[in-house]
Amino acid sequence: MTRFALTLEFDGGPFAGLQRQAEAPSVQQAVEEAIQAVTGESVTMHAAGRTDAGVHALAMRAHVDVAKDLTPFRLMEAINALLRPAPIAVIACAIVPDDWHARFSCIGRRYLYRIANRRAPLTLEKGRAWHVGKPLDAAAMHRAAQVLVGSHDFTTFRSVHCQAKDPVKTLDRLAVRREGDLVLVEAAARSFLHHQVRSMVGTLALVGQGQWAVEDVARALEARDRAELGLNAPPEGLYFVEALYPNPD
Repeated sequence: MTRFALTLEFDGGPFAGLQRQAEAPSVQQAVEEAIQAVTGESVTMHAAGRTDAGVHALAMRAHVDVAKDLTPFRLMEAINALLRPAPIAVIACAIVPDDWHARFSCIGRRYLYRIANRRAPLTLEKGRAWHVGKPLDAAAMHRAAQVLVGSHDFTTFRSVHCQAKDPVKTLDRLAVRREGDLVLVEAAARSFLHHQVRSMVGTLALVGQGQWAVEDVARALEARDRAELGLNAPPEGLYFVEALYPNPD
């Protein structure tokens, strides 16, 4: 049995999320079915993180165990051929030790949230960014974001469906910058709560529009109450960017 690490890029628009769903298409199901067609084996894909419906990935790490004798290149090429025309691609594939685990070996995760801040409706970016027509003050958003950096109880910023046992997380980085019509929010931590990034971005957008001040963000955080959340940003602007491991492979 060989353990293969896969790096996946995908458009989350057509899927109910990364994780396999009972009655809806998922990224996991598509990849597992492609591998089964290649190998004749029933496999389970383990990923570094979970993504909701509509959330995208630039480099999601995952792994599968395969008995058939295949090179990483051949497996990658075969999976990609069978995935077409689904918007999923394996962009890297490597053999890793049997004790390497895409989720449990991961020591850091990075996300990017893209806000298209312009009056005109989206065409090329539709489904790939959150369209906010009212002007946003990215500098004010960045200042407010620093309130959330560090170790905190993020109950206010977690989904009511979050299954994490502990709402305390350490946010290593939350930065906001503008590039033309795009306002980009970068978040980094060892792990995140369900909807945490989207909830933080939605709240920061209220600051950018002048509806909330930095003090309001601090108050919402300290409340430890989901009812005090300002706004939950939609999924289409969120991208899983990178999973970090102790020994890069």
